Amino acid sequence: MPAKKTPAAKSPAAKAPARKKAAPKPESRVALVRRARKIDRELAETYPYAHPELDFENAYQLVVATVLSAQTTDLRVNQTTPALFAAYPAPEDLAAANPEKVEELIRPTGFFRAKTKSIMGLAKVLTEEFGGEVPGRLEDLVKLPGVGRKTAFVVLGNAFGRPGITVDTHFGRLVRRWKWTEETDPDKVEKAVGELFPKSQWTMLSHHVIFHGRRICHARKPACGACPIAPLCPAYGEGETDPEKAKKLLKYEKGGLPGQRLKPPQSYLDAGGLPAPPLGSS
Repeated sequence: MPAKKTPAAKSPAAKAPARKKAAPKPESRVALVRRARKIDRELAETYPYAHPELDFENAYQLVVATVLSAQTTDLRVNQTTPALFAAYPAPEDLAAANPEKVEELIRPTGFFRAKTKSIMGLAKVLTEEFGGEVPGRLEDLVKLPGVGRKTAFVVLGNAFGRPGITVDTHFGRLVRRWKWTEETDPDKVEKAVGELFPKSQWTMLSHHVIFHGRRICHARKPACGACPIAPLCPAYGEGETDPEKAKKLLKYEKGGLPGQRLKPPQSYLDAGGLPAPPLGSS
């Protein structure tokens, strides 16, 4: 019998080329403004007690404390300034002080020699050129030794009620993480973010963002699983997403820990916040 012909194997059908996922459309300007403002509204609900985390009773104390806060924590400044202001309660007192005594008082804040020069210098200018009063204009404040735009806006917003955006480390890091801007220069960040919000909201916006950066949205290990703005955040997932594990990363009042102010506002205490311990306490 003639051998049966083996049917030729069918060649596999050529696979259709995989479709590339379409790149997400760039966020429109209108969408960015809406998302940014919604984030701020959510943060306002999360931190209704947000406030400057430096202890102060007047503009003089605030400008000095803000200069001292460079390269250290607000907590360390708050633990240091009670003795400083008890010794030098007014600009004219600080201007006439013995530099060595001032250095010793502010030593815990670091860079104490340079900071002594700055705060004594600004006290002298306040005494000689402004009648011992802190000026309420940006152009005057930035002329004071040790005072740049960031410090000036802290003073204007919190001592004079004049809106300003405070671009510190936390603020810059978070607004870039949220894709509000890609700028890294503080002045450019200030301008870019300022264009997203009404001027009247700038000061509280700064407090909301800085509070969030210190408590939940940390630089290295953001607590994504405990974040109230997770659905609005382009960087969700960079940190811990498990809710229980994320809770362990929370700081200050969100983690049941003392805050940075020795004399925090009553609204902070009412929300469960705890005052910071004084210098030298265990």
